[in-house]
Amino acid sequence: MDSILSFFDDTEHVLYTIFGAVIIIFLIFDLGFFNKDAKKVSLKSATYQSIFWIVISVAFGYLIYEFYGGTVLMLEFFSAYVAEYALSVDNIFVILLILRYFKVEETYYHKILFWGVLGAIVFRAIFIFLGAFLVAEFHWILYIFGAFLVYSGVKIFFQKEEDDLDPEKNVIIKFARKYLNITKGNFSGKFVIKRGKMILFTPLFLVILLVESTDLIFAVDSIPAVFAITQNEFILYTSNIFAILGLRAKFFILAGIIDKFYLLQKGLSFILIFIGAKMLLEFVHIHINTLVSFSVIFSTLLLSILLSLLIPQRNKSLKDLV
Repeated sequence: MDSILSFFDDTEHVLYTIFGAVIIIFLIFDLGFFNKDAKKVSLKSATYQSIFWIVISVAFGYLIYEFYGGTVLMLEFFSAYVAEYALSVDNIFVILLILRYFKVEETYYHKILFWGVLGAIVFRAIFIFLGAFLVAEFHWILYIFGAFLVYSGVKIFFQKEEDDLDPEKNVIIKFARKYLNITKGNFSGKFVIKRGKMILFTPLFLVILLVESTDLIFAVDSIPAVFAITQNEFILYTSNIFAILGLRAKFFILAGIIDKFYLLQKGLSFILIFIGAKMLLEFVHIHINTLVSFSVIFSTLLLSILLSLLIPQRNKSLKDLV
């Protein structure tokens, strides 16, 4: 009993408990009650869900401010949250291409993204806590992260939007097609079916593999990016997961209009370069405070969206890529 009471005497433990409860409730209600049957998610529903997760994230940020670390850690939380939220837009773009490449019915989008988010919750935890351990043991690794982010940002800036996605070149897909029994047809949204004694995998299983591997690839950019903002594991993980939880709702909002925000790629590349430079400047003892970081990340995201809407696009749209 005393150990339980001492556990809840620690504010971080209490906040972790609240965070865990939110995740568990989300998983139970989302798949167990609200979306038991496959159906297309409406724009109205996606908007409500997106607002819900933003409100929950803001409320959690307030709890951090009030009970955990005051203004500094609250700003770190929101900076990391906005950074991940912004960088996940590229993830949405690629996921949409994958779904269209495999001609997945829209009624199954929700199910695929649900399991994609669930996988992200697990893999992001591994990435973040492993990264935190490495940074604590080898602080110089932050400078490697910084250089990598600058490189990634420059690469993304000059990357052509019309570059085609070819899932068949993915190593995991090649492995799956070679060693697993892959069927044709979606089989009512199932990932695995059984025929006699044989276990067969459907194309939707391949889609899940691609979505998960895509998230891992994007995590290679986004996880080092948030380490430039904070090295607090609690802030790192909770901000990252709250942003990921809002990813699915954001997907359904942006799916039909994401090609209109064509300057987001440039904005995201600038964010990566800025965060990488922030890391590298620490080497010469130049520190950019959290408020400045938050302002730059948020304003860059907002500006790239506004300019995308104000300046007509001359390039081909997403629909032309698939």
